[in-house]
Amino acid sequence: MADAASDEGTATDQPGAAATGPAGTGPAGTAATDGPATTATVLPGARLLELVAVMDRLRTECPWDAKQTHATLAPFLLEESYEAVDALESGDQAALCEELGDVLLQVAFHARVAAERTDGTGWTIDDVAGGIVDKLVRRHPHVFADVSVSGADEVALNWDDIKAAERASRGGPPPSAFDGVPLGQPALSLAAQLRRRAERAGVPGELAGLPPGPAVSEVGAELFALAERARAAGLDPEFELRAAARAYRDRVLAWEEDRRQPG
Repeated sequence: MADAASDEGTATDQPGAAATGPAGTGPAGTAATDGPATTATVLPGARLLELVAVMDRLRTECPWDAKQTHATLAPFLLEESYEAVDALESGDQAALCEELGDVLLQVAFHARVAAERTDGTGWTIDDVAGGIVDKLVRRHPHVFADVSVSGADEVALNWDDIKAAERASRGGPPPSAFDGVPLGQPALSLAAQLRRRAERAGVPGELAGLPPGPAVSEVGAELFALAERARAAGLDPEFELRAAARAYRDRVLAWEEDRRQPG
């Protein structure tokens, strides 16, 4: 977990945070009453409301949380995402749950910062949730409308078509198969995503055969070809290399341990 962002922003670190939910609610978002305690059904997502309430309080009462901006929080968003992937790869489900909570904190934190703006550019956690809900409904007409699909491949094609139509409706430059691809992601992931997008768009496969030259080194061309080889085999090149790196780490750790043994 990120030291500062996680320690300062974790709900359970705050006095009374786990005992009460948002105003007008009891523990974990259950309805508050003045009568005898009763067993109440907690709806899925109720504690998300509690997270919003805790974040509101931290933003106003904690000096560290109060001074954060989108820019200062950006490294923590990246770090927490990597730690969630690391927990996933380790197979530790409890750690994965915890690290996803840290990622969720970053979403709530950024939304709280944005909600404070008064220049017309602000947005809230409800805007974040509403945006993804609307997008999922639009891009799954086979679930929420009367469109029929033959399988997962057609779902992916429909998704791309709907996404392209959405971009076209907003105007701007002509659409590209690479619209929205983040160039700042790890290189193997970037290569795989570019090839995946290109293949869906019907781009000729021979364009992926990069000849070494001034723009591409021989090693770079080989790495791109290996990424394509992994993708064609249904593997994620980034995860495959990470697995190899982890195996190498384990071998070195074992070697170090052997060297520490007497005799």
